[in-house]
Amino acid sequence: MKPIILALLTALCAACQPDPPPVAAEPGSPLPGLTDAETARFNAGLMLFNRIFSPAEGLGPAFNENQCSACHTVPAAGGTTGFERITKATRHTGPGACDLLIDEGGENIRTKVTPLLRAAGVPREVIPPGATEIGRFLPPFLFGLGLVEAIPDEVIVARADPDDKDGDGISGRVARGPDGRLTRFGRKADVATLEDFTRSALVHEMGLTSRPGDRDLVNGAPPPPGTDPADDPEIDDATVALLTDFSRFLAPTAAIAPRSKQQADTMEAGRRLFTQIGCTACHTPTMRTGPSDVPALSNKTVQLYSDLLLHDMGPKLSNVCGYDASPQELRTTMLMGLHYRSMFMHDGRAFDLRDAILEHGGEAQAARDAFERLLWIHQEYLVIFLRSL
Repeated sequence: MKPIILALLTALCAACQPDPPPVAAEPGSPLPGLTDAETARFNAGLMLFNRIFSPAEGLGPAFNENQCSACHTVPAAGGTTGFERITKATRHTGPGACDLLIDEGGENIRTKVTPLLRAAGVPREVIPPGATEIGRFLPPFLFGLGLVEAIPDEVIVARADPDDKDGDGISGRVARGPDGRLTRFGRKADVATLEDFTRSALVHEMGLTSRPGDRDLVNGAPPPPGTDPADDPEIDDATVALLTDFSRFLAPTAAIAPRSKQQADTMEAGRRLFTQIGCTACHTPTMRTGPSDVPALSNKTVQLYSDLLLHDMGPKLSNVCGYDASPQELRTTMLMGLHYRSMFMHDGRAFDLRDAILEHGGEAQAARDAFERLLWIHQEYLVIFLRSL
């Protein structure tokens, strides 16, 4: 057989192979298949993730918490708390006109201050007076984000339909940052990589600078003299790299396995309804990672239930704008690990999954209405399926 024909047949056979099962493990566990060196970095990052930072080390002077795991702790390190909120403020004056109010402290309105800052007369940060929008967001799960980062850009771009050319009412679009990179992390899809995510969380949540030029402002202004005694940058690159690798190597949680044939049938009925009423148009069940230097991240199936695109969710869910997102646009929430959550939607406004579905609007209005029209028992099937994720 000629080499070129053999190569084509090999490629065709590979394309026909089913995706491998989704990667999953117990909450807080490292990815299966890490090397000893990678596992050591995961464990070192976990120690830093749980470390309590002090003002002498650079904490604050304005901050939300003094350790990463304070906001990411349930059901294990890397989860969420269910009650913490991140508050942001922006000024939106029209299409494509979003002022993040960086110079007024709008990126994160922090709720705590160090004793030195309080002694200087600043009890907390305040909402910038120029804000036209205020958004409150639950801290996200970090489980499986390394796999999400390893999904090739072109896989995400291929699902975008910004002009709704297929006429299904769904016009998800790719978000990009100021440098043109595709941004897939964050409720407003405004962060490109896990390293960026880590550095942003350090400075905005804990007031810890990690690179030259980081500005740790208080209410948009430099802190009063003597209130931030640590030299900048306060966190070195090696620490950032370990914290990033903790998130990168953190495994997704496993879906709940049915305990009986009856339960399996109910979950399957719910899964079919989830697809039939149009939920998977945005909540894409799985994606594949691309080749990676880390075998545990390479060519894996991620059961994320998100297309990682921005969608207009209607005025009811309108909040702050983002660099490339209008107030009504949100990145599709990933549903993996949903059974560990007790509050739903980006801001935790719903305590019940049925209520969360009914809060959807905009591009999700048709799916929301289709859910509302279902018989109650069929709604319950769908909710039981979601509770298994």
